[in-house]
Amino acid sequence: MLHTAPGQVASVAPMLSVVIPAYNEENGIDAILERVLQQRDALRANGVADLELIVVDDGSKDATAERVAAHADVRLIRHEVNLGYGAALKTGFSAARGDLLAFLDADGTYPPESFVDLCREALDGQTDIVIGSRMRSKDSEMPLVRRIGNTIFASLLSIVGKRRIWDSASGMRVFKRSALDSLYPLPDGLDFTPAMSTRALYEDLRMVEIPIPYKERVGRSKLNVAKDGLRFFRSIMWTATLYNPLGIFGAIGVAMLLLAALLGIGPVLYYLQNRSVPETTIYRLMAVLMLSAGGVNVLAFGLFSKSIFNLLPGRRERTLPLPKRWQVALAWAGLVLLLTGIGLLVPPGLERLRTGQITLHWSYLAAGGTLFLSGLQLSTWFVLLAMVSDLTSRPDRARRDLREA
Repeated sequence: MLHTAPGQVASVAPMLSVVIPAYNEENGIDAILERVLQQRDALRANGVADLELIVVDDGSKDATAERVAAHADVRLIRHEVNLGYGAALKTGFSAARGDLLAFLDADGTYPPESFVDLCREALDGQTDIVIGSRMRSKDSEMPLVRRIGNTIFASLLSIVGKRRIWDSASGMRVFKRSALDSLYPLPDGLDFTPAMSTRALYEDLRMVEIPIPYKERVGRSKLNVAKDGLRFFRSIMWTATLYNPLGIFGAIGVAMLLLAALLGIGPVLYYLQNRSVPETTIYRLMAVLMLSAGGVNVLAFGLFSKSIFNLLPGRRERTLPLPKRWQVALAWAGLVLLLTGIGLLVPPGLERLRTGQITLHWSYLAAGGTLFLSGLQLSTWFVLLAMVSDLTSRPDRARRDLREA
């Protein structure tokens, strides 16, 4: 058997290992197993050497395992207790012998007949993961609530991954075994599939979506729309944050700064015209001050996190997220804000020391404090970025010095 790296073509026809996770699926498991096994001849005609079918019984309390054991052409693996959808899939992948791995649900919602089309795409040598897309199919019986949810999650993944994704949580896929090195670790629960899609995007694995029909499941659904929807959202966002913290926190920081600017335009214009700030704007100004300080902090945090993550072993990006000139610009911006804040705070401070009271309007103190804190944040983050920059470039500088010695 030949194991290939992503993007390479196998010199011999590969085996396809199909993994089906099953939990209390006695009512529909026989039908789906028979439909999968019926694809063996069609798969062979399209370049697949053989078909291996594995069912991982994930601690079922009904007769699921007994039904599976009655099929001589199916390998049964049992979990003593329910470990989760993703855990069952990973158990199956570990036991599988094929260079092509695949999975689908045991409830009859996904069509095994589409494996031929998915494998044909996977065997072209350029595709790492082929997804059976329910959202691109005209023949779908997906409930409206789930369709809306899947559209939201696919849109979210498209935004954070900067690539159009139609079905982020499809439970029918074919992929090269070699892709697991880039995809793992993956969660044990139902969020296995959106996490897989998110990691594939950031690992630059090539994904292709093939439309497939989707039917109503046999038996009761195990998906909790609210609970699992929240888990899907968390999984996508957490994975995206690990790969691109600057993209997530940078967007939040910029949004906070823009909102602060919009809220602050009115009071600033009023002050320029009247040299005073009306007391009625106190709550707006407080919001502006908090958003400004918070936006600077979140943006700087994203920059620093990205820099730190790039130092970790196995990261493809070994450079800093900002060019040197932008780092210098941030340092100067922090210094200017710091000095401006001090300039606004010193006069009332001196007045307090001389007279025991402060007559300046509260807005001077609030603005000065915000500018001081924002400048201090930028300045300290710049020092951290400079330290990370030194650590990042140290190996290259050491090698250069050794060559010159």
